[in-house]
Order: sequence, then structure tokens, then C-alpha cells
Amino acid sequence: MPSLIEGFSELGSRLTSSTERWSPDSWVVCMILTVIAALLAIFGAGAGVHEVMLAWGGGMWTLLELAMQFTIALLAAHACVSSRVVYRCLDRLAGLPNPNRPLQAVVLMGLYSVVTAYLNWALTVVASALFIPFICRRNPRVDVRILIAAAYLGICTVWHGGLSASAPLILATPGNPLLEPKDGEPIVDRLIPVTETLFNGFNLVYLVIVSCVGLTILLLLHPRRDAVTLTQEEAGAILPDFPDDTADVLTPGARLDRFRGWTLIAVVLILYPLGHSIVTRGFGASWTINAYNMVFLAAAFLFHGRPSSLLRTVPRGVGSASAIILQFPFYAGIFGVMNNTGLGHWIGDFFVSISTTRTYPLIVYFYSGLLNLFVPSGGSKWLIEAPYLLPAAKELGVSTVTTVLAYGYGDSTSNLVQPFWALPILSVTRLRFGSVLGYTFLVAVVCFLVTAVAMVLIPVDL
Repeated sequence: MPSLIEGFSELGSRLTSSTERWSPDSWVVCMILTVIAALLAIFGAGAGVHEVMLAWGGGMWTLLELAMQFTIALLAAHACVSSRVVYRCLDRLAGLPNPNRPLQAVVLMGLYSVVTAYLNWALTVVASALFIPFICRRNPRVDVRILIAAAYLGICTVWHGGLSASAPLILATPGNPLLEPKDGEPIVDRLIPVTETLFNGFNLVYLVIVSCVGLTILLLLHPRRDAVTLTQEEAGAILPDFPDDTADVLTPGARLDRFRGWTLIAVVLILYPLGHSIVTRGFGASWTINAYNMVFLAAAFLFHGRPSSLLRTVPRGVGSASAIILQFPFYAGIFGVMNNTGLGHWIGDFFVSISTTRTYPLIVYFYSGLLNLFVPSGGSKWLIEAPYLLPAAKELGVSTVTTVLAYGYGDSTSNLVQPFWALPILSVTRLRFGSVLGYTFLVAVVCFLVTAVAMVLIPVDL
């Protein structure tokens, strides 16, 4: 058994060495996927070059609202983690593992990533990234590549079954495009509260199993020798710092900037409408993407206390959101090609044609993961897929809940080989995705097999 484990770890190291050499930058990956989508639209869906070009341009700015929602989520999460109170908590938490047992540090990072991902996708992307230097400083023998993979684990296993899952939240949001489309008939006939999706018993059990499987594989992959580590100086250089909120002389304007009353007013303004909605409409109908942003914005104000501290911290969080700001329009262009040339329907029709009632959840899982490589946005991709996946599910006798869960699982698993959401983590550690892709690929293979079994066993009428 020890030799088998060492062989598996060696396989991960060799594969990672290859991916580090051959994998391009994430933006280049986006452009490669753009070319593939265009070719599929032309030679598969029968679209012309002119039509594809216009479809890409027409889609480029269609997801600005969603992009802004995601950007605010990342900025708010970064502001929360960069506050002094959270900084101290992370430093103490990172000191829990035995520094001579690096696997303990991997377990801590993995559990931290999974828990934060269950709470909020933006929180795990930022909080996990900023937790890495704390762990590296306290645990100098841990392999930083495995640690990055563990930090990325949450958004690759549990996020789209967790509390911030985009597709279930869209189904629970009043006036969503599937319930009230601008043109045509509604895709769903009612709001589906998160109590039926995210808190479904099957979903909760699955999240525990798949996250444990992913973490176990990472532990087996940790190099027994020649680990890639960070020195104390390197770890200290990437630790988050705080804005200087002190001044020898406070001008009247500076005193206004430091007045805590503005913070309290902001928190009340943010949380009062959300609280009113929860009281009058219920938690399941109120918990949407915007609700999450409201909570984390309010938390950021409370953690920093003074407005001046928060306002100096937010610009530093732009770096975490830079990937979304730059790349989202390009992925939105792919969205336009998928949606406006018939490519999405062409791919979807193929998978539906080979489906039965029993195999449909597995097909949706695989299809969702495939499209996630082209459009790594769970919410926008769901709006592409749902108009033909849900009617097909109804025709085959598969419930909307079963379909949306299968969709969410596929959207999560394929993140292990899609670099988009790893960018904030990589920007902190100053490594490329190729440095960890070999490890995440092996985790993806095992998680795919486990989830494939789950999709065969999932009840079709949840």
C-alpha cells in the first residue's frame, strides 16, 4: 500500500510538471475556447462566419449585470477577510496544524475551502486565497501546489450545491428569466425555493461525500519528498496588509471619514430590505444572489468599523476581481455564440437524443461540465441551458430539482480543470494554473467517477 500511494503521488508530480510546461495563461485558454465554440457553431450548428462574429459581439455586453454582481461579491469578500479581526483569526487558525506534519495543513486548507464554499462562492475564492500565506508561514513543509489545489477544492466540489448556488437561486428569485421571459412561454411554472433544492437530503449527503473524496485524493498526492515550499520571507511577502487608518492631525473631512455612524447607517440600509423580505416572503424566496451581496457588504462595514478603513481596503480587492473584469466580456461573447447561433441547442439536442429517464441526470451532469469550460459562470450558463434542458426533463419525467442539482454538480467538478475561478488564488501565490493542473486533473477524474455513480442513483423525481 505505501508503494501504491507513493506511485500515485509521483504520478501527480509528473503530470503537474507537464501541465506547468504546456498550459497557457487563462486568458489564452479563454481565446482557445472561443475559437472552438466558433468552429462548432460553423461546422456543427451550421452558422455562417458572419453570423458567428455578430453573435459574439452581441453577447459581449449581455452579462454586465451578472459580472457586476460577481465583482461586488469578490470585493465584499476581500474586504471582510482583510479586516483586522479576521486577519487575527486566520493567523491563529493557521497555527493549529503540526508544522512537522504537512498533511494536517492540507486538511485544514481543504476543510476551510469547503466550508467557505458552502457559505458563498466569492468568499471561498478570496478567503481561501488569502489563507494560503498564513498556512505557508506557519507550516513551512507543506507543498504549496497541493495547498493551492486544496484552496480551490471548495468551488470545485460543493459550491453549486451550497448556499450561494447560482442556478437554484435563480429558480428562487422572483421575476427570473425562466419564470418571466421577455419573449415566449415560461420555462418553469413556479418559483422553486431553496428548501427544495439546496436543502434537499440527497444534495447534502452528496456534498459531504464528494468533498471528502476530493480532500482524500489531495492527501494521497502530497509529495513524500522534494515538496515545493515557500520560505518565511516568500510567505510574508504575500500576506495581506492593512490600510493605515491613523493620522497625526485629523482635518474636519478626515473626522467625517472616520465617523462610525456612517457604517451603521449603511448596514441598516443594506440589511433592512433583506430582513423585511425574509419576514414577509420567507427565507427560501428571499435568499438570492443579491441577498448574498447585501450580507457580505454589511459584514465588511461591520468588520472594519470605520468607513475610512473599508474604503482604503476595497481598491486592493480589485486585483481579486480583475479576472472577472477582463475576461467576463470574452466569456459573455462565447455566451452569445452559444445562445444566438443555435450552438447551445445543437449540443443540447445531441445529449437529449441519447438520454433516457434514468440516464438523463448523468447526461446533464456531463453536459454542464463540458459547457462550463466555455462559459465558467454557473448563473449565465444555466440561463443558456435551462430553456431546453428543463422541457426535455419534463418530457422524460425528470423533475426540475433533479435536473438543477445534476447541472450544479457538473458545473462544480469541471472547475478543477478550468482556470477562471482559480485566478484570485493564483494571483496571491504568484503561480500559474499549470503549476497545479496535474493535481487538480487527477482529483477531477476521481470526483467525476464518484458523481457519475451518484447521478445513476439519484431519484428522478426529487
